[in-house]
Amino acid sequence: MNKRAVIIGIDGVPFRLMDELSQQGVMPYFGELRETGAFTQMTSSIPEVSSVSWSSIITGKNPGEHSVYGFTELFPSTYTLSFPNSKRLKASPFWQKQGEFCIINVPSTYPASSLNGVLVSGFISPDLERAVYPSNLLEVLNEFNYTVDIDTKKARKFPMILFKELFEALESRVAFSHYLWERIKWDVFMVVFTGSDRLGHFLWDAYEDESHKYRGQFLQFFSRIDEALREFGEKLNPDDALIILSDHGMEQTQYNLNVNCILEEAGFLRSEKDPRKGYNNIQEGSRAFALDPGRIYINKKGKYPRGYVEPGEEEAVISELCYTLKSLEINGQKAISCIHENPQIYHGPYTEAGPDLVLMPARGVNLKGGILSGAPLDRDILPGKHTQEDAFVFVRGDCTPVESPTVENVVPILTECLGWYNESS
Repeated sequence: MNKRAVIIGIDGVPFRLMDELSQQGVMPYFGELRETGAFTQMTSSIPEVSSVSWSSIITGKNPGEHSVYGFTELFPSTYTLSFPNSKRLKASPFWQKQGEFCIINVPSTYPASSLNGVLVSGFISPDLERAVYPSNLLEVLNEFNYTVDIDTKKARKFPMILFKELFEALESRVAFSHYLWERIKWDVFMVVFTGSDRLGHFLWDAYEDESHKYRGQFLQFFSRIDEALREFGEKLNPDDALIILSDHGMEQTQYNLNVNCILEEAGFLRSEKDPRKGYNNIQEGSRAFALDPGRIYINKKGKYPRGYVEPGEEEAVISELCYTLKSLEINGQKAISCIHENPQIYHGPYTEAGPDLVLMPARGVNLKGGILSGAPLDRDILPGKHTQEDAFVFVRGDCTPVESPTVENVVPILTECLGWYNESS
């Protein structure tokens, strides 16, 4: 029998939550599982956003190799925002290897590409028809009332709508996954639950505060995820590898820090305030600007329409930026924990497309990059924000545990579990 592997993603869940809930009886099955394999913290991508981290998870590559740096980019030689999809990915996902695959709800895989098996794209998928391969599965998805994501605008305002849609989306995802599990042949079966990320963003305070009005529903959702883990786990063959992981962590938000406002106040950015123009508000004399969440780009002459910084001046601007941003404080506390320069964190043929600097926020600080952000500090915030160092991974299979794993280690772990030692296979 060929070796098989099952990968279950639980989006946006920190190691601490899985550790605590599995010991407290909320997730008893994972409590049993963790004793049978390696359960550890995992470091997310830089920046720690789902589009980047899942791209690294499925390719095993650095952003400089797969070319995904965020949910938004600028079209070349413009200040016009683009929203990259799966066609932006320059490195092959593991399911382009030899084998048969069932891939369900992995973020940033829209539109669905062809493969030997089945792929249903995760968020952001504006058109379900283009999110499915092969296309004849669309009718089956509709029979399961399958939804890619919840209505986040309604969910933010009405917690009971949030829970209703979260549970409905989870149940349809689980039921559809079981349907495929039984009906197609596969070597790797991968499904991602993204409702956990939505719940974290909208109601992370319900996890941190034991007296919170919605704490019971919060825990109930993770209890249902644990039941889903059991349903899949009990179907595994004895030799099947099992990988359960998140793409980044989550923590309580205290402040939004609007990076472009900081850059403007410090004299690095000059902009108009026309809501229709977006980043085209950037004016002559600007030396730097930011894209979400904390990606800073030098406004280089020849690269942008109103580029200002000459090639020989870039290092001096970077040095000044680092000095200014490292000194930022909120209520006497550092706002930025560290600043990464492009060559320190990225490698590969697409590093030039990446940001020149990436800011990593201090605890509780949520970085924002909108060009019309208003005030530097904003308290109109979602309770939960991403964290970079405390994603988690659990591995049970025929492989050597990785010390201090990162999202780029998942494909090598999978490769070892399945015996795919020939990279060209």
